[in-house]
Amino acid sequence: MSDLIEQLMANPLAAVALTLAAYFTGDRLFRALRAPAWCPPLLVAALLLATALWLFGIDYADYRAGAGWMTLLLGPATVALGLPLYQQMGKIRELWRPLLLCLPIAATMAALYAVGIAWVMGAPSEILASLAPKSVTAPIAIGITERLGGSVALLMGGLLVTGVAAIGCVSLVARWLDIQDERLLGLALGINGHALGTVRAFEISPTAGAFSSLGMSLTGILTALLLPLAWRLPGLVG
Repeated sequence: MSDLIEQLMANPLAAVALTLAAYFTGDRLFRALRAPAWCPPLLVAALLLATALWLFGIDYADYRAGAGWMTLLLGPATVALGLPLYQQMGKIRELWRPLLLCLPIAATMAALYAVGIAWVMGAPSEILASLAPKSVTAPIAIGITERLGGSVALLMGGLLVTGVAAIGCVSLVARWLDIQDERLLGLALGINGHALGTVRAFEISPTAGAFSSLGMSLTGILTALLLPLAWRLPGLVG
């Protein structure tokens, strides 16, 4: 059995097929549960995929080698989010002043609170570097993590947890404070929940999706520019 698994995983198509099967199964379960915000298809897919790797004894490095080329699709997918931004450009122009004020603060806080908690708990610098870009979309976050000396595998787990938590927290706070402005909801989801939050925002409305795309994109740009510089400050990491 193990020999058969090794032969299958030697072909990249096996890892791709396993990934797609996990995602479509997660999406079907998501729809069967009537699309709950707390259980996005990607979360279910990740759990199913991890279970399959464990059951069949597939080493993660072998799986990643086969499915790694799929990460090349992340870049074009992120760039494609420019279309809804263009379609909502009129509404975005109306709010350029408050956006200019709040985005740098929000992007900074998104990195600081995770790093701060990990630092207080005595986490080593590799973990700090892996958690710092956890609110940034994956194509940018991977590059930042590698530059800071973090672990991409740990980062990907952080991205998943962050996206799911952001969706749940934004929904709860919106109900608690009775926030119904789709622009605010979308911006909060994009800044804090990256791609997962943006998917949820598009489920709300095209306007929320556009503002989420804006928040996700600008958070990624600001983090990519400023975080590596801040990382060099004396005493920031051990």
